[in-house]
Amino acid sequence: MQTKQTTGLATLADDYVTIVKQASGKVTGFEQLYKEMERSISITGKSKSTLTNYSRQLAHLALHYNCFPLDLDAEQVMDYLHLVKSRGTASATFFKFTVYGLRYACRMRGLEYKQFSLPAIEKDQKLPVVLNGSEVKALLKSCKLLKHRLIIGLCYGCGLRCSEVRNIKIADADLERGMLHVKQGKGSKDRCLPLGRMLCRGIGQYISAAHPRSYLFEGNDGEAMSQRGTQWVVGEAVKRAGIRKEVHTHTLRHSYATHLLEQGVNILAIKELPGHAHIETTMVYLHIAKPDTQTVFSPLDTLYKQS
Repeated sequence: MQTKQTTGLATLADDYVTIVKQASGKVTGFEQLYKEMERSISITGKSKSTLTNYSRQLAHLALHYNCFPLDLDAEQVMDYLHLVKSRGTASATFFKFTVYGLRYACRMRGLEYKQFSLPAIEKDQKLPVVLNGSEVKALLKSCKLLKHRLIIGLCYGCGLRCSEVRNIKIADADLERGMLHVKQGKGSKDRCLPLGRMLCRGIGQYISAAHPRSYLFEGNDGEAMSQRGTQWVVGEAVKRAGIRKEVHTHTLRHSYATHLLEQGVNILAIKELPGHAHIETTMVYLHIAKPDTQTVFSPLDTLYKQS
């Protein structure tokens, strides 16, 4: 077994395919492991991002030791995880998906992942950041282009994920019925969402002016707008609006669900609209939604009304 250790972590790649190709070419057995993971993740209905995250971190691990990751011993894995952890909070996601990737690869091959003494990953207990109505308006107002205003409008107005908004095709938006067909969202699930009057009008104007061919929001190559480009749109709008909160594309999705809850929409309906797999995911909004003060009362008052 080769256990030659390189100095530090392999350089992070913007495109995970690059790092996976490197590991496939340099580490015996990694290419086959990747193909097995690709097949397994596809069959089980997990998202492409799961394959991206798991394979990328396993590739970094393989290149770090120049060794097939499942051939490593517990000490090597612990040393590597310690190195990742020492890079600070920015490496938290890197650390998490390294552990998850190893667990998945072991289960897939029928191995006992306890051999690596992998740590338990505690779930993030932080409540999501949510914008108020004035901040959402400020974001929309700060956009100079209708395209950018629509991207933010759809993320907030329909609670879309970044991958969902950039993959909308023209045919997915039924402006006459006022419905948006979100195809193959997280977990490979379809769902239909109400667009509302303002988004329907905006999309109609945008299509007439920009003449997109297939995707509603196209990149320079005519394909779907990139994830980085979509995130840039939101980031620039946040800067221009002068919002001090830490806002990302997903913040608009959190704001969507929270505002619906505050306006009286049933939480079970809210679970279906953003496409949550489990009600527990939706329940977090109960902790951040502002209660309707008109319906809050003291049970002591009602107790004495009954007597």
